[in-house]
Amino acid sequence: MFGGMPDLPVGISSRPALSRFDGGLDVETPAWEAAPGSVRDARNYEIAIEGGYQDIQGYERFDGRPAPSDASFMVLDVTVTGSIVVGDTVTGLTTGDTGLVIAVDTYPDTPSQTYLVLTKVVGDFDNATEDLQVSAITEGNVDAIGYVDSGPTPERTAIYKNLAADEYRADIAVVPGQGSVWGGFTLNGTKYAIRDKSGGVTSAIYVESASGWTEVDLGLEIAFTSGGTTEITEGATITGLVGGATATVERIQVTSGTWGAGDAAGWLILSGQTGTFQSEGLSITGGGGADVATIGGDSSAITLEPGGRLDYDISNFADTTGAERAYGADTVNLGWEFDGTVFFPIRTGMAVDTPDHVIVHKNHLFFAFNGSVQHSGTGDPTSWSVVLGAGEIATGHDVTGFQIEPGVEGGASLLIACRQQLFMLYGNDSSDWNLIRYREKVGAYRWTIQQVAYTIFLDDRGITDFRTAQEFGNFDHSTMSDRIRRLIVSKRSTAVASCVSRDKNQYRIFFSDKTGVYVTMRQNGVRGMMPVEFSHQITTMWSEENASGDEEMFFGADDGYVYQLDKGTSFDGGNISAWLLTHFDNAGMIEVEKGYFGPVTIEGQGTGYAAFDLTYELDYARSEVPQPNAQTTELNLSAGGQWDVGLIWDTFEVWDTASIVPSVGVELEGEGRNISWYITKDSDYFSPVLLSGIHYRFMPRVQRRL
Repeated sequence: MFGGMPDLPVGISSRPALSRFDGGLDVETPAWEAAPGSVRDARNYEIAIEGGYQDIQGYERFDGRPAPSDASFMVLDVTVTGSIVVGDTVTGLTTGDTGLVIAVDTYPDTPSQTYLVLTKVVGDFDNATEDLQVSAITEGNVDAIGYVDSGPTPERTAIYKNLAADEYRADIAVVPGQGSVWGGFTLNGTKYAIRDKSGGVTSAIYVESASGWTEVDLGLEIAFTSGGTTEITEGATITGLVGGATATVERIQVTSGTWGAGDAAGWLILSGQTGTFQSEGLSITGGGGADVATIGGDSSAITLEPGGRLDYDISNFADTTGAERAYGADTVNLGWEFDGTVFFPIRTGMAVDTPDHVIVHKNHLFFAFNGSVQHSGTGDPTSWSVVLGAGEIATGHDVTGFQIEPGVEGGASLLIACRQQLFMLYGNDSSDWNLIRYREKVGAYRWTIQQVAYTIFLDDRGITDFRTAQEFGNFDHSTMSDRIRRLIVSKRSTAVASCVSRDKNQYRIFFSDKTGVYVTMRQNGVRGMMPVEFSHQITTMWSEENASGDEEMFFGADDGYVYQLDKGTSFDGGNISAWLLTHFDNAGMIEVEKGYFGPVTIEGQGTGYAAFDLTYELDYARSEVPQPNAQTTELNLSAGGQWDVGLIWDTFEVWDTASIVPSVGVELEGEGRNISWYITKDSDYFSPVLLSGIHYRFMPRVQRRL
């Protein structure tokens, strides 16, 4: 008995129902109108492209060394005659193979057999009889050749994989320096990060490596005047006519005058300098003789000011070989170009030459300086002379970002976003630019502009999409976040970063309180939105495809680490706590009292090992209605790799051919007009599982009077 209703068998008068999971968080629609598959509260679940809710993947620290989640382990049967404990390094006396002990355990069905779990294994321990030593002392012997990445149970396999990841995680270091990581980008497959150096006087760019983050040498620069009839070109060797110092010219920027007129002036970026330059003339190797230009003294090391925030774009328009270069603007330094070897500060001539945002459009380099948009000459990011095609476009509003909007037949336009206004820039160059103010008072918060199938950003009204209509030049927008409007409005001024996950068709936005929202898109709009909460505070974010076409997302944090997103099963070793609480499902009979009974059936699929708890609430969770006790069940899903071909429940009965699995853990019991499902997980080693819905049965009782 429960609530006065007798147990009811599944019979002809009972009815099946399905709570299909879809739609995401909805905190605006009244409870009796909300879609039954949507959720009224959630954390760290996302909506899959095809529908259903999946607990999110984790993230882990990165510096170029092996990823923690890629760590391997070995199970080695042993006889321990002395002492072998976690943290020991064991060595095979015969083979010399070594491994770090991360667990000492026994088999569930053979408790007399001890085994070691090793990681950072060197060799393969293929001698099944050799002695094992710890610190040159024999402490046991091998009983059987080890198994790689395979434990005696699916859960133990997942646990050991996680323990191995912890060992590799400890090797990965912060970006050197102090404060937050305030910039990062991927160039030609290599990752770079920017952080203030210790002492806070300057900052530096660091590159990933097999030994961790390594500072990039930004090179030398020197100013020149009196450039004559012989033009200095990249790759030339310059020699001081007085002191004889030499250096290789990597980049040249002419900031005034012209070669040939004898008045060219600007900057040279140098490498390989020998000796000390003086106030003197220069000659170049390969002809041209002396006095091709004049310098006022020695070169100086290029340095970066601290405390910026990086915006960047990747382009190859300045390189005839097709190699890509990064272009950066960080609010505190000159704009710059970087090809992975040569760092080139770009001087535009602005009185305060520290741009906020950058983009490459129509073969021009664009910088934003508050309310002024400046662009280079066509095809040359170093040219900022009006005579050579450079120019200024005034918006009258501080620019918060750029985005290229597609057109037809190469007619792309440039979206120039401001805080409370959008502009569209049409045309191809300074001869025909046409700046049009968008017809609605719509704007974008900084760091929120991304493009999935179309441009998405955060506006005062919420998360907004901006689409190109069928006719080129016509644009429209709509607010996408109506079902979480109050949540977004409360956080809109705290947005700090955004990115897209193309593999999952998602727009993701993050805030200064470690929270975020994952927006899953579909062809004609948004499928739904789900909130997330991380253990670390994002301060900058970037994503690029690698050489294999796989998307990689990274973020810098306030603790000085760079983290790779959607990687591993934990928040850098910490548990991922996730839950979802669905809206109440009335099975299409809103005011009919129902009796709920029998086991539920849940649809779930994925890869790896996972578990979660499931319980339910009745009749809007009203206190007047008897609610179930804290009845939960653990669902273990695994079968050597595919959840959709194998599921294990807490009865340890293996379902090896079904993705829809009858649960014996939750037995429904009670009465009410509707039912809500509550699912939770909290672990650092569970793999994500996609939940599509829950099947259940009920019996209609009486029609409630309104």
